[in-house]
Amino acid sequence: MLISGSGSTLRNILELSAAGRLKARVAGVIASRKCSGLDHARDFDVPWAVIRRGKPFDVSDFSARLTAQLDEWQPQLVVFGGFLSMYLPPPRYPAINIHPALLPGFGGQGMYGDRVHEAVLKAGCKLSGCSVHFVDAQYDTGPIIAQRPVAVLDDDTVETLGERVRATERELYPEVISWFAAGRVELTADGKVRVHQRDLIAGRE
Repeated sequence: MLISGSGSTLRNILELSAAGRLKARVAGVIASRKCSGLDHARDFDVPWAVIRRGKPFDVSDFSARLTAQLDEWQPQLVVFGGFLSMYLPPPRYPAINIHPALLPGFGGQGMYGDRVHEAVLKAGCKLSGCSVHFVDAQYDTGPIIAQRPVAVLDDDTVETLGERVRATERELYPEVISWFAAGRVELTADGKVRVHQRDLIAGRE
């Protein structure tokens, strides 16, 4: 898992995994800076590393250094959990991210956290939600894997809408990770995502 801040998404995944409610294990945690989220990795005895962005930021250099750390752990899936740096994952490491809106709306560079909810409210939307998507070479443009809607209430504030969206994220993200663990996610040649009822490799229910 890749983090940059408090690591609330990481904590949720670690707790579900430890409780046996998520059939996946966090192989390691990478942070783009020293942050409080690394405490969760320590709490669960998960290996961690800090890969700094560098100044000036060179996305190719940063991605190469981050990938070198992944090569030590050999994960089957890279999961962004509030990771605020651009990373270009190689094909051998599929990477996913969760965004606090229904993409393709309200995405792009600089659109994260409360900024998204503020924009949704300003636009007068009646529906928001969250989207899990593959990571590609741009912000929030990778193929969408799953989405879940959240109604926008007339008296919503950034804080109240944000809390309901985060609660939905805590449900959807582990579910999508479990699909990958079960081999059910297929990225087709035309860039669309199919989620199968059976394991694509073993044909299991």
